[in-house]
Amino acid sequence: MTVPATKPSADHLMDTPLPVLINKLGVTLTDSPITDRAFFGAVIVQRKTGELLTMPTGRSELEHDTVARYLLAQALGVPVPDTPAPFVTTRIPAKQTEVTL
Repeated sequence: MTVPATKPSADHLMDTPLPVLINKLGVTLTDSPITDRAFFGAVIVQRKTGELLTMPTGRSELEHDTVARYLLAQALGVPVPDTPAPFVTTRIPAKQTEVTL
């Protein structure tokens, strides 16, 4: 994701048309091969090829739009209310590949 110089506001993330938002952030949106009904999507940070938002197919437009915006907010650290139970988001830290001296 091309991280903007300033973090977008929650209003901007929620009000901007999703295709415009994805384009501005430099995110690639793909269909996920995961078919488990409990999987709602993921943001995958790929240092060499850019960021990927992967979403399952066959979901309603409302569900797709809402979950995409929520995942982008989580990835950018934009404060938004937590999802209601039983929905859970999990952040999996990447291995540290750089050494700072």
